[in-house]
Amino acid sequence: MILWLRRDLRTSDSPALTAALDSGCPLVPVFILDPETEATAAAPKWRLGEAIGHFAKRLEEKGSRLILRRGKAEEVLPALAAEVGASDVHWTILHDRAARDRDGRVAKALQAKGIAAHAHHGHTLVPPEAISTGAGGHYKVYTPFWNALRKHGVAAPAPSHRSFHAPETWPASDRLGDWAMGAAMNRGAAVVAPYAVVGEEAASARFRAFLKRLDAYPRARDDMGEEGTSGLSENLTYGEIGPRTLWHAGMEALHDGSKGAELFLRELAWRDYAHHLLWHTPHLPDRSWRDGWQDFPWRKESRDAEAWRQGRTGQPIVDAAMRELFVTGTMHNRARMIVASYLTKHLLTDWRIGLAWFEETLTDWDPASNALNWQWVAGSGPDASPFFRIFNPETQAKKFDAKGAYVARWRAEGQAHPPKTALAFFDAAPRSWKLDPKAKPAPALVDLGAGRQRALDALASMREDRANSED
Repeated sequence: MILWLRRDLRTSDSPALTAALDSGCPLVPVFILDPETEATAAAPKWRLGEAIGHFAKRLEEKGSRLILRRGKAEEVLPALAAEVGASDVHWTILHDRAARDRDGRVAKALQAKGIAAHAHHGHTLVPPEAISTGAGGHYKVYTPFWNALRKHGVAAPAPSHRSFHAPETWPASDRLGDWAMGAAMNRGAAVVAPYAVVGEEAASARFRAFLKRLDAYPRARDDMGEEGTSGLSENLTYGEIGPRTLWHAGMEALHDGSKGAELFLRELAWRDYAHHLLWHTPHLPDRSWRDGWQDFPWRKESRDAEAWRQGRTGQPIVDAAMRELFVTGTMHNRARMIVASYLTKHLLTDWRIGLAWFEETLTDWDPASNALNWQWVAGSGPDASPFFRIFNPETQAKKFDAKGAYVARWRAEGQAHPPKTALAFFDAAPRSWKLDPKAKPAPALVDLGAGRQRALDALASMREDRANSED
């Protein structure tokens, strides 16, 4: 029996693992560095490598091993099955287009060799096709999706497995170090590493700590100077904790009267909503979802976009957020909305430029959530925030970083004695950027009022062009 692992690196709440172990056959877990995984961008690929290494150690503690192989999955898996005498392969379904195409090729290749292919859901609360509208279509607005999800219900987590039935002899395995999963991070990996919370045990501990402060979640989640969010998006991305585990713990807290439980459950459901949309509209990461937005006059690459990436826009809260991203591999949730709004509206820059940078730098990068959230802020996506809702970064800073703690933590310029967190950005940033922590703060790229008006004029122009084309 083969268990093909991808983003399900845990031993609990894993339907694929449970089904494979229930067979009673010796189990060979395998991770394949295939072309799709090779194509993963720098930060998430490094973080995936960390997750693989931790999971391999966890399997060894349970009397098993993680076999590493490199190549096309549709070639590696049939060959491995023949090598170990396996008649079945189990895996967890992923929802992006590349993964679905790969899974189809794998199933076809296995079946051609007489090997049974078993694909299981487990990456989300419910399968993305399990919930449909009364008319049988997919949901395009979040609130009805949320209501339908609650009515549908979420299955109980699969059990945790303490021991595995190992084969008599193990097949050969690659060495993880030879894969150089963090090569593209260069010197940045050492800076980001202390901020990663890696592995199943660490994810569970992080969740237990969050539950203790769940009552404060509705208030604390937007306070940029406070640790108010769960931080679990990182662990959900690599399957180091199961979403159903989080859901049922959240439901228990809700029944016990927790003030923050429902909001936390809604955030879990938003993640499912993103995967629901990606499943039904695979183009979500590639083109504007809403009709008519293909012709919106967004700017392409520019010096402004590069200054945004480098945290040199001249807007303190924006620059602090972009630097937090480069130092930690993550960014505060409120900050993500601020920087996305600033890029797509004040700088009138295509949301796909921001999406690509987040894909490159986020250790919690998720193809569904990244695409939906960027299109939501830009106004081009499903159930989107209206385009004319333009976050003023100065107002946002006064409201959500009232004491300036967040900006001071991540932005060195203007401080006589910057903290290590702010200085770490200059250790991680490419030398080609030629940054100097002693430099004066960058001048503002755009007047906020003028930037807002430019964005509104672009919206009016698009609407006028659309109306004229319909005449």
